[in-house]
Amino acid sequence: MATAELVLGLLHDGPAHGYDVKRGHDAWFPDSRPLAFGQVYTTLARLERDELVEVVDRGSEGGPERTVYALTAMGREHLANWLAEPIQPALGPVDELVRKVVATIRTGEDATAFLARQRSSHLRRIRELKAATPDDDSSSRLVRDYLAMHLDADLRWLDSTLDRITQQKEISR
Repeated sequence: MATAELVLGLLHDGPAHGYDVKRGHDAWFPDSRPLAFGQVYTTLARLERDELVEVVDRGSEGGPERTVYALTAMGREHLANWLAEPIQPALGPVDELVRKVVATIRTGEDATAFLARQRSSHLRRIRELKAATPDDDSSSRLVRDYLAMHLDADLRWLDSTLDRITQQKEISR
């Protein structure tokens, strides 16, 4: 994940402190893993070192000290360049689902039962994503649609895999 560029995107609309960056990320991606505070502050420190963000205020307002960061001109340019570049389609690492299915088959475990359990898990998650209450932020709906469509593609792969396993069992009889 391009955490640094996401942090730059979160600072696009104006200065913010780490807590606001984390809260903004978690609002943008409500159905994904929350961004860890440690990762936020480490990323902000690297971005400051690389002169992509700058500290514009340090204050405590009666609580813990809060450092407020803002994009620099270089940071805005870096963000614009990142947003302009398409990403490469995933061709490399094999997803954990594929690894687990292959391991189940290769170890002689009941792949049919595993595929059925996995299919149920995927269907349950798709229902959760579709049932999530829509909010005013249409980008949250886009994230949920993306996740549901990827799960749907996984379901098609699971069904195809089950068909292959079933055919191989029939051939070997």
